[in-house]
Amino acid sequence: MRDEERELYDTWRPVELNPGGRLDAALAERSGLSRSFIQELIRSARVRVNDREQKANYRLRPGDRAEISLPPPPPSALIPEDIPLDLVYEDGDLLVVNKPRGLVVHPAPGARTGTLVQALLHHSRELSTLDDSARPGIVHRLDKDTSGLLVVAKNEFAQRGLAEQAAAHSMHRRYRAVLWGTMTEASGTVDAPIGRSLRDRKKMAVRLGQGRAAITHYAVLRRFPHREPERPACTEISARLETGRTHQIRVHMDYIGHPVLGDPLYGRRLHRLAGQGQMLHAEFLGFRHPRTGVNMEFQAPLPSDFAALLDFFAAEPPDARLKR
Repeated sequence: MRDEERELYDTWRPVELNPGGRLDAALAERSGLSRSFIQELIRSARVRVNDREQKANYRLRPGDRAEISLPPPPPSALIPEDIPLDLVYEDGDLLVVNKPRGLVVHPAPGARTGTLVQALLHHSRELSTLDDSARPGIVHRLDKDTSGLLVVAKNEFAQRGLAEQAAAHSMHRRYRAVLWGTMTEASGTVDAPIGRSLRDRKKMAVRLGQGRAAITHYAVLRRFPHREPERPACTEISARLETGRTHQIRVHMDYIGHPVLGDPLYGRRLHRLAGQGQMLHAEFLGFRHPRTGVNMEFQAPLPSDFAALLDFFAAEPPDARLKR
């Protein structure tokens, strides 16, 4: 389990809530977890209000301070599921998969089933549990709403070798993204530490002097000027990670004023295009094979809706419209 994820579990964290509502409903709305899961947390004494346990129907009062502690997902939740996989490569040590948008990588509170890990277990029982038995084979992650390439280790030897490359920043990952607004620079680097947001525990944020080091390099590919309400100004970029923090590209792009289009957490939600889906795709993955030492490179084409959005922005006729 990664350090930035471990802090979510078995640790009491404050949650800001508005007075007047029920405790369970308010926590569900604020945290993004299901109301039934919140009620289970309350029953298991993992929710406190003003350092005291309360019932689910407790009415919040002005000045109430709520705290919540999430249990780690149990390994028993890892039941293989027959979920289609887009396998790009596979051998006796590892496999590379092209993850679709919307698929969670591993079980977590609120997403116990239907994950990539459970699909991988259905495909192959030979997955490494070196770091975490709840996340067999996982070397690096992609967010639920990010599509693209992941490498998965089948054994401990492969996982150690791949993890060492990830830690040494010698594993190459390149992303394609569409951002809100017009970026004026042709390229740039965002060097800003990232940590858990103090305002919203679902979000990460730039935490100067407190977060973990995070570096993102980007280059502008195309700029799409504002031409009509349907087509606001946007910028297509290529981004390369030097580090691998949770939500790194999404947080860094939002930090410099150009959030990822369609990002449900950090993006702008008022425009119609915000509902098209998160326009962030891990298109390139390169690493050294842990057993053979051979340099391996993989590229995944853009998802069809991502490519259609770019065509929509690039189209010259003023009456062009993205298919709904």
